[in-house]
Amino acid sequence: MTLETISTNRAFGGVQGVYRHASAACRTDMTFSVFVPDHAPGAKLPVVWYLSGLTCSHANVTEKGEYRAACAKLGLIFVAPDTSPRGEGVPDDPAYDFGQGAGFYVDATEAPYADHFNMWSYITDELPALVREVFPVDSSRQSIMGHSMGGHGALTIGLTYPDRYKAVSAFAPIVAPSQVPWGQKALTGYLRDVREVWRKHDAVALIEDGARVPALLVDQGEADPFLAEQLRPELLAAACEGTGIDLTLRLQPGYDHSYYFISTFMADHLEWHAHRLSA
Repeated sequence: MTLETISTNRAFGGVQGVYRHASAACRTDMTFSVFVPDHAPGAKLPVVWYLSGLTCSHANVTEKGEYRAACAKLGLIFVAPDTSPRGEGVPDDPAYDFGQGAGFYVDATEAPYADHFNMWSYITDELPALVREVFPVDSSRQSIMGHSMGGHGALTIGLTYPDRYKAVSAFAPIVAPSQVPWGQKALTGYLRDVREVWRKHDAVALIEDGARVPALLVDQGEADPFLAEQLRPELLAAACEGTGIDLTLRLQPGYDHSYYFISTFMADHLEWHAHRLSA
């Protein structure tokens, strides 16, 4: 695959890069960022995948996530993909919660989105293959995390591929998209109103249907304006109860849905991931 380098910057002894490539899954150019910490020649490093939320691109966490110091200390590669396909010919919607910037980490089956909106395949197949080819990644040590819509993506992908990802965590995730307005709108638009298909993209439903991971870490701001209607972490807590999944759900007083919240607890999450990636 041909990879275009948009920018590279020295940071905390490592290299923060932004890259573009022609995606076969999404049938358009896709942009993503990668931080590679300083490492011995020939070394292969564990990788953390970070999935962003509604309206975001790779740039939000790259510029505001404050992950580089922790990744440099812990020896973690940090990959931040975009949230959807973009560009000329890619369908969009005037609403912020659908279309470009709102791919919801599914492979769409409905027109006009099916031709481009294949974020599940892109995140789980195409981009990992490219990253493995270009960067010093140890594919046996991968983990995944995300925020809001990206938290939904991290949870559902981690639960679907428990042998691939050694750790799964989220900031303010949409834990049950089948039960909240954001998710119901997106899943209907991308996948039609087919509830059995929705269950494969709903963390609570996946757990109810038998999906398991050893542990989950979730941070949620108590001052998050989307908490009661869209996020509903109590549904995840109820689903995990008695399943053997060790859920750490931390409700953080005074914190909202922003990157001020995410950046505050980012290092905690990366320490948590590093521990499991080194096990």
